[in-house]
Amino acid sequence: MTDLRPPLNRSLDQLKRLSATLSHATGSLKQRVEPVMDRLKPPGWTKATRWLKRRMPTGLYTRSVLIVIIPMLLLQSVVSAVFMERHWRNVTERLSQAVTRDIAAIIEIIKTYPPANGDYTEITRIARDQLSLNISVLPDTQLPPPRPKPFFSILDDILADQINQQIRLPYWIDTVGDSRLVEIRIQLDDKVLRVFTIRNQTYASNTHIFLVWMFGTSLLLIGISILFLRGQIRPILMLADAAESFGKGQRNDGFVPRGADEIRRAGIAFNQMRERIERQIEQRTAMLTGISHDLRTILTRFKLQLALAGNNPDLHGMEADVEDMQSMLEGYLAFARGEAEEDFGELRLSELLEKIRVDFDLHGKEMDYTIDGEDLLSVRPNAFMRLVGNLASNSQRYANRLTVEARHSAKWLTLIFDDDGPGIPEASREDVFKPFYRLDEARNLNASGTGLGLAIARDIARGHGGNVTLSDSPLGGLRAVVRVPA
Repeated sequence: MTDLRPPLNRSLDQLKRLSATLSHATGSLKQRVEPVMDRLKPPGWTKATRWLKRRMPTGLYTRSVLIVIIPMLLLQSVVSAVFMERHWRNVTERLSQAVTRDIAAIIEIIKTYPPANGDYTEITRIARDQLSLNISVLPDTQLPPPRPKPFFSILDDILADQINQQIRLPYWIDTVGDSRLVEIRIQLDDKVLRVFTIRNQTYASNTHIFLVWMFGTSLLLIGISILFLRGQIRPILMLADAAESFGKGQRNDGFVPRGADEIRRAGIAFNQMRERIERQIEQRTAMLTGISHDLRTILTRFKLQLALAGNNPDLHGMEADVEDMQSMLEGYLAFARGEAEEDFGELRLSELLEKIRVDFDLHGKEMDYTIDGEDLLSVRPNAFMRLVGNLASNSQRYANRLTVEARHSAKWLTLIFDDDGPGIPEASREDVFKPFYRLDEARNLNASGTGLGLAIARDIARGHGGNVTLSDSPLGGLRAVVRVPA
C-alpha cells in the first residue's frame, strides 16, 4: 500500500510557506497604504469622527430605533425626490400645455376674426363656458414689469416654456398673487390679452395626497418597529437588572428568561451560573460554620483549663495567645463569610455614627459627623455596620480625630472618612486592601490587627455594588471614601 505521508507533508510545508508569504505581503501593503489613506482624509476628519461618536446614543434601544428609522427616512426621501419631482413635472407640463393651447386658440380667433366694434363679449363667453378661462382684452396697454421669480418655480418654468413654444409672443406671468388663480398676459400689437385660469388647470396640486399616504404609512411602520424593538429590549434590561441585583447580593427569584432565542440562552446561562454560585456559597458557609464550631470548642476547652489552673503568672502568656487565636479566628471567618448570606434591610445611619462617636469619646478621641440627605439606608445592616466600623476603628487606632461626611442622594450614598493620623503611602494604598497585608512588620495583633479590616470593608462595599478608595485627607492623614448605590 502506498505511503501518502511524504507528499502530504510536502503539501503542508508549501501551504505554510504560502501563508507566511501572504501574511508578510499583507503587512507590507498595510504599512504602505495606511499613510496614504491618512493623507487622503480631509482636514479635521478625526475631530469630526470623535465629535460624532461622543454625541451618538449609547443605548441599545435608541441605536436599534435609529437603525430602523434612518434607512426608512432615506428611502422615503429618495423616493419623494425622484418620483415626486418627475410626477410633478410631467403632470404640470401636460396641464400647462393644454392651457397654453387654449390661449393660443383664443389669440388666433382674435387675430383672424377681430370684432368690428371692438366688442370681445362673445369671445369672452366662449372662453369662459368652453375653456374655463376668464379673459379680457385691455386696449392701449403694455405688459407690467417682470415679477420676482418664486423659490419653487416649476410652474413658472414649464408655463414659460409652453408659451414660448406655442404662442411666441411677449408675455407676463403671475403665479404668486392669488393662490387659487394664475394670471397670464400676452402682448398683441396695441393691446394685451389678460387671462385668469384656475391653478389646478396648470399645476399638479393634488400630490399632497401621495405625501400624506407615504408619510402616514412610514409613521405606522416606525410605530410597529418601535413596539417590536421594545419587546426585544425589555428581556435584555430584565437580564441586566437580575445580574445587577445578584452582584449586590440581592435575590431576584422572579427572573424568567424571555425574548429571542439568543437572549433566552443568555438568561438560562445566567440562572445556571447563579445557582452554581449560590450552591458554592452555601457549601462554603456550611463548611465555615463547622470549622468555626469545632475551633471554638477547642478554644473554650483551653480557656476552661486555664481558668481551673488558677491565677498563675506563668499562664498569662498562654491566656493572651488564646485570646489572640480567638480574635484571628473571628476575623478570618468574617472575611471568608463576607456577610453574603445576609438579606437587605433598613439601617439608620445617624444611630450607627452616634455609636461610633460615643466609642471615640470613651477612648479620649474626637469624632464628629454630618449627614446630608435621607437618614434611612437600604443595605445589609450587619455587613454595612462592619464596613463603617472597620474604617472608623482604623482611624481610632492611628489618629486622634475623625470626621465623617455622609451624602445620600437619589442614586448614591457617599461616606467620607477624614482623620489626622499618619496616613498611608500612595504606593501602598491598593496593597492594604489585600488580605493579611500590613504596613508594619510587627506581628503584635493589638498594634497592627489581622490585616483584614480594609479587605473586609472593600469586600462589603463591592458586595453592595460600590467601592472603597483611599486618598490624602485635608486633616493631614488618610481619607477613605465609600460609595455605594442608594
